[in-house]
Amino acid sequence: MTALTERPAGALAERLLHAKRAFSTRHVDLTAAHRVVGDTGPLPGDVVLARVSAVGQHKRLESPHGRRAVLFPGDEVVVAYGHRYAPDQFEAVVPSDLGPCELVAAGGLAARVQCAHTSVQPATSLEPVGLLADAGGHVLNLRGHRPPRPAGTGALPPLIAVVGASMNSGKTTTAAALVRGLTAADLRVGAAKATGTGAGGDLWLLTDSGARPVVDFTDAGLPSTYRAGHPEVLRVFTEVTDALAGCDLGVVEIADGVFQDETARLVTDPLFRERVGAVVFAAGDALGAVAGVEWMRRHALPPLAVSGVLTASPLAVREARVATGVPVWDLAHLTDPAEALATAARLVPHLVPDPASDSASDPARNPAPLQRAEAAAASLPVPA
Repeated sequence: MTALTERPAGALAERLLHAKRAFSTRHVDLTAAHRVVGDTGPLPGDVVLARVSAVGQHKRLESPHGRRAVLFPGDEVVVAYGHRYAPDQFEAVVPSDLGPCELVAAGGLAARVQCAHTSVQPATSLEPVGLLADAGGHVLNLRGHRPPRPAGTGALPPLIAVVGASMNSGKTTTAAALVRGLTAADLRVGAAKATGTGAGGDLWLLTDSGARPVVDFTDAGLPSTYRAGHPEVLRVFTEVTDALAGCDLGVVEIADGVFQDETARLVTDPLFRERVGAVVFAAGDALGAVAGVEWMRRHALPPLAVSGVLTASPLAVREARVATGVPVWDLAHLTDPAEALATAARLVPHLVPDPASDSASDPARNPAPLQRAEAAAASLPVPA
């Protein structure tokens, strides 16, 4: 039987009010917390009240609204347990007990570090106070507090997936630039991040780029997708892409690199091929682009283009273009409405009707927003 530490509801509520709350817990109704569970092992997604014992790599905690709160020793924080896979930072797993652990992501993940990149500082140390539980003693978990998000109306749109060579290869920037170009061309674009570690920055960048709706795996009840298991990753991928129904196009980011287990299994699954119409591959350099394009081709997923960090270097662009035989798209290309229309036309020809065809002047077959697309392409500036 799980032991419960009884606390007056008012006192606990006051304590939670003053604690620094993480983005990862944004969907959780903390008014449901009536008790603190003190002697049970945590599960991914369990919400924990913890005390900062030492500040390390993560010196700020991202709030549900995006503010990065400065952390001090002695602060109490509300975060969620979750595994993390980040080659540039930490590999960390949810421990089997409520002993000391670490803050392994600024979005608010508690876990125990297994290994770390040599360039990062030791992780910020946490001392769990206990898991938050409702009046019946049930631990609050992200899965039980998913927001009501009805599936989009209409058909699932063609999806462009952004897949990459590694962490920090430019996937989110590429996805956001794609969104910007397509929305500047007056297309209705939704965006999803299907895998990764819970944080708000990517979602807000996609939102600022014009995507509606924007969803990710945290909306499906997971703090991260590392070690979630393939069936669970497929469930999340299905839910977040279903939410894009009714859009003209959808842009889906897949986290990490193609050698990461969850990523590799997802992009080679028949469901991915069934839903994704095109892939843009993000890489940090030309060699990464070559290896990535070859990997994708071996798995019958030839990329439409290469993009990512390498596009900051004209020489790297030249090398990648020659070595892969694939177009290389920089930010100017991705955000150009005319280029975006050309991309859209390859996936959904009816979105950009042939001016010589009868359908080009037929409002029933050429909806008003799409009739304005070519004019928008000519008139809208490329974002700086």
